Amino acid sequence: MSDNTKTHFGFQTVDEREKARKVGEVFHSVARKYDLMNDVMSAGLHRAWKRFTVEVSGVRPGDRVLDVAGGSGDLSRLFSNKVGQSGQVILTDINASMLAVGRDRLIDDGKAVPALQCDAEKLPFPDEHFDCVIVAFGLRNMTHKDKALAEMQRVLKPGGRLLVLEFSQVWKPLAPIYDAYSFKLLPLMGKLLANDADSYRYLAESIRMHPDQETLKQMMLDAGLSKVDYYNLAAGVVALHKGWKT
Repeated sequence: MSDNTKTHFGFQTVDEREKARKVGEVFHSVARKYDLMNDVMSAGLHRAWKRFTVEVSGVRPGDRVLDVAGGSGDLSRLFSNKVGQSGQVILTDINASMLAVGRDRLIDDGKAVPALQCDAEKLPFPDEHFDCVIVAFGLRNMTHKDKALAEMQRVLKPGGRLLVLEFSQVWKPLAPIYDAYSFKLLPLMGKLLANDADSYRYLAESIRMHPDQETLKQMMLDAGLSKVDYYNLAAGVVALHKGWKT
């Protein structure tokens, strides 16, 4: 790969290697206020979206679940309740600050969930190991989304499911209101609550650069998954994609 291969960081065009550093800085900055900001930005809806994801997953006691880019550990906690003592959940994130927050919260909750810092594009797990892989609000920050999806497909067992919960394309009549909220209110809330307007401006921009529902569906099919479908949540502000490994 050339050192000057370009990609997007929000609306900016940057070198691929520069993007990883910049995304890392964003999440180092917001880690301690991440849950507070999620609650404020979504009016608490992110918790309902995550619970819905767990229900759609079909995960049962004894299953193995991989939580990719799992951040503060919300989904790892929910899945841990589902798989029980006979199952296993592994929390991963590329960002050490976010991983530390998730690990500490899971320990405080009495959850025995291993936490591993790793790159979603190079997962350190064997082929066909997990019954379910989940990535929530993390795929849009990955430089090579196709590589990450292929890696998640690789580590799934036949019959396993990949779930992608991510910001998506809102219903068009609501787009002007959503844009005003994203580009004016989000940075303001970031400044007031986390003393960080720039990270939340990046958030709004990264959502606009992320593939829409149908494009992501095709990317999952291209990665080798089958029967891919999606659910629009909150009029498409968020979409949950689900695909199977045959």
